[in-house]
Amino acid sequence: MAPLTGNGSFGQRRTVAARAKGGLLVLGTFVVLLFVIELFNMVMLRSLNATFGLRPRSADGLLDIFTFPLLHANLNHLLSNSLPLIIFGFLVFLSGLRVFLTALAFSWLGSGLTVWLIGDVGVTVGASGLVFGLFSFLLVRGFINRSWRQILLAVVLFMGYGSILLGVLPIAAGYISWQAHLGGAAGGVVAALLLRSRSRVPGTAL
Repeated sequence: MAPLTGNGSFGQRRTVAARAKGGLLVLGTFVVLLFVIELFNMVMLRSLNATFGLRPRSADGLLDIFTFPLLHANLNHLLSNSLPLIIFGFLVFLSGLRVFLTALAFSWLGSGLTVWLIGDVGVTVGASGLVFGLFSFLLVRGFINRSWRQILLAVVLFMGYGSILLGVLPIAAGYISWQAHLGGAAGGVVAALLLRSRSRVPGTAL
């Protein structure tokens, strides 16, 4: 016996609504955590950056891969990353927690490993690599999945935020880690490729 279309649509809407609520909770909690760390870092006179910021080609720096996106150079740096992190992270989360965690993990590792391998001398901090990773994931997954909805979303996002992709080029300002941006973006593409066979569930997400 065929399933009832009406009930199926209602169930799908409930699923998307639940994911949207979960996405806001997870992204909101994560950003609040970043601000708490930033305030503590300010009180500590930025000493956390020297300890847990990513130092390229340093043996200890390999561990810093797991901490450097949680730190920022200043409050303005954090503010500039917060809104796109919430927007892109929320849109990815609509496809489910597993998809979000996979995209986030590959963006995180891709950004960190790239900085560790080819980053400039000094300490790198900031969540911009995550932003670029989630953004690139959203841009390419529709073409990989052959989903017109995801492609349409990618086009809209590119029109609004596409200019930030210039940040993956070495021509970026000296205080900007283009390596972190490039590695994060590459990680997002890898995540989209890995998830391509499991992410096409019609009607459940953007």
